[in-house]
Amino acid sequence: MDLAFGVDLGGTKIEIVALDREGRELARRRVPTPREDYRATIETIARLIEEEEARLGARGTVGMGHPGAISPASGLVKNANSTWLNGRPLHTDLAARLGREVVLANDANCLALSEATDGAAAGARLVFAVILGTGVGGGIAVDGKVLDGANAIAGEWGHNPLPWPCAEELPGPRCWCGLDGCQETWLSGPGLAADHRRVTGQELSGPAIVARAEAGDPACRATLERYVGRLARGLAAVINLIDPEVVVVGGGLSRVPLIYEAVPQLWSRWIFSDRVVTRLVPARHGDSSGVRGAARLGRGDRGGAFSGNPGSAAAPVGRADPRARTRRNRA
Repeated sequence: MDLAFGVDLGGTKIEIVALDREGRELARRRVPTPREDYRATIETIARLIEEEEARLGARGTVGMGHPGAISPASGLVKNANSTWLNGRPLHTDLAARLGREVVLANDANCLALSEATDGAAAGARLVFAVILGTGVGGGIAVDGKVLDGANAIAGEWGHNPLPWPCAEELPGPRCWCGLDGCQETWLSGPGLAADHRRVTGQELSGPAIVARAEAGDPACRATLERYVGRLARGLAAVINLIDPEVVVVGGGLSRVPLIYEAVPQLWSRWIFSDRVVTRLVPARHGDSSGVRGAARLGRGDRGGAFSGNPGSAAAPVGRADPRARTRRNRA
């Protein structure tokens, strides 16, 4: 059996999938992420893979999407909103635990590859993939291959400031990265909830706000409309910069129908073009699309990613304080 495992390491859940050579799904499991516990995270991933290998009677390749990037300079995780991963040699630790090569990529890059291969953006030459979930991620696929970038941060629109802000949006909420007003503080699920709390004083989760808005609650509807307007501005700036054929959306908030109705009606105000042909679509494979892309990367089907082979000299490996800032120094 030609087996490929994909892992999606998220802030709230770890999901694995096993695919055969034709891309058929042979196994899928999802468990909560052991938050703030790096060693338990490694062990949980390894245990899930080993249990499924025992059940299937085969050993597979491993690719993993994670909410950050591997620093080309140090070989350590940087930029992860699951901050307990930052400064850690995730690729080498997981490879050592499993006794094989493990290929890592940003989770939005995995989404981009999956959807550009056999998903909602199949056949498009330039694809921008968005994750709207615990954080705000972005990935770029060109001709079916992932674009990593010189600093391994291509597509990281979530840590640009919200474009064309109004007075009430300045300076913006403080982001975990140390700056104010990053789009992640506005467009993530927690960002949606925080905006509602600031305006109404009401403590509701993102899904609850969406459900109440769809049921006609005026305050929640207003919150969702503010969110959609900000998303339109954010994506307009992306389109001005890279001009993708398709913007494909994953993550928990990708299931909000208003996004696909309202954002394309709004974003042309800020896009520097006489007409906009870019399509905005939900991920065909839903919130499990990224894990399919991770499996493809692990098998080496397409794309580019950092390969963490035990003993490889591909990048220097060292240990750093996991609490250390790995993206920017606070001013």
